[in-house]
Amino acid sequence: MSATKFDLIVIGSGPGGYVAAIRASQLGLKVAVVEKAEVGGICLNWGCIPTKALLKSGQVFQYINHAKDFGINVGEASADFPAMVQRSRGVAAGMSKGVEFLIKKNKIEKLLGFGKLVGSKQVEVTDADGNATVYDAEHIILATGGRAKELPHIKIDGEKVIGYRQAMTLSEQPKKLVVMGSGAIGVEFAYFYNSIGTEVTVVEYLPRIVPNEDADVSKELERNFKKQGIKVLTNAAVQTVDTSGNGCVVTVKDNKKDKETTIECDVVLSAVGVETNLEGIGLEEVGVAHDRGKVLVNDYYQTNIPSVYAIGDIVQGPALAHVASHEGIICVEKLAGLTPEPMNYGNIPGCTYTVPEVASVGMTEEMAKEAGYEVKVGKFPFSASGKASASGHKEGFVKVIFDAKYGEWLGCHMIGSNVTEMIAEAVVARKLEVTGHEIITAVHPHPTLSEAVMEAAALAYDECIHL
Repeated sequence: MSATKFDLIVIGSGPGGYVAAIRASQLGLKVAVVEKAEVGGICLNWGCIPTKALLKSGQVFQYINHAKDFGINVGEASADFPAMVQRSRGVAAGMSKGVEFLIKKNKIEKLLGFGKLVGSKQVEVTDADGNATVYDAEHIILATGGRAKELPHIKIDGEKVIGYRQAMTLSEQPKKLVVMGSGAIGVEFAYFYNSIGTEVTVVEYLPRIVPNEDADVSKELERNFKKQGIKVLTNAAVQTVDTSGNGCVVTVKDNKKDKETTIECDVVLSAVGVETNLEGIGLEEVGVAHDRGKVLVNDYYQTNIPSVYAIGDIVQGPALAHVASHEGIICVEKLAGLTPEPMNYGNIPGCTYTVPEVASVGMTEEMAKEAGYEVKVGKFPFSASGKASASGHKEGFVKVIFDAKYGEWLGCHMIGSNVTEMIAEAVVARKLEVTGHEIITAVHPHPTLSEAVMEAAALAYDECIHL
């Protein structure tokens, strides 16, 4: 095989691309990965990892400010915003270097530049100087990811109207911030900036924040946000953002009252979703089918062009790092001749790292009823948990939903301290088709927050001891 001929070329080195490349190498394929920026993609460099570092800084600051609640006297603390940003960037850089190491360890060739399909088995890589090289491959995986979505009437200028990238690297902390959108990105930044003293307003077009979550979870998060001092406007839409002055004047329409108000702030964060990176990657030239910003694929991520595959944000499904990684593994194992199990998109966990945290998997109560299930529901509050009381975080609950007829675990929804570390129990149990009674009779350690899962299941079947 020539130096420019590969078994597999992966365009994009995010959590979908680099995982696919490593798994392919493990299976004996000669692999190259194309990357125009930092290895690790948005997740490691501008998404999952650096945001969690910022959120941890906010949490630590709050711990210190509430130290007296735990019998500890400390001096007055102040938030060093530039240092928080610097730490976050350092964590991201470290993770990116870790992926660089994994790529080298697995003998994957890294091709620096912008990758584009120029044939069903050819990729053109154009480097920063404009030099183009064409590489041949038996298989090509598109893993080009996504970017911050812009509203047509409110453009991101990177200074006063910003996306998530700028929100991580502002040179100074804004005194007042308006967040458009209350999905995971919006509420995480709302929590972080509020935790270090910024006055935050969240504007959500739909009737409740984190609208993809169970209604009870949305209500609990909104209640906690308001308690923390975050202003929440639901059923509301940002009409205009005037950036002509020193700051921003945001006009917000209350859709219920049909009334407009204005909010003055330093910065507006646009967190209204993600759009896919499909431009200029050769889809039309090669004839790869796509529709409404998504590449069309089968259960194993093969497009209508047999040698071309697509994974991650650019295909249908949740735009989540762990989804992209698993898609990459399934895709590679199938093209390598193995028989992987297709992804069950009904059993994908979602996590939001606010305080309190949010984690969920499966159907909401509303979805289950709409699907025609007769349900048994149990909701166990952390206020009744010994571990939650001891840790000083009694807010939130675990909610479970079972099919009344067969005991199938239809959904699990959590809000509280560290629930993102707990949701995997429900994911694995649902995959193994565990029933509610099996959760009740599985001994959970005491005292732990995880007991709340067992207690919620027991509540659903009228067997709860501690409530």
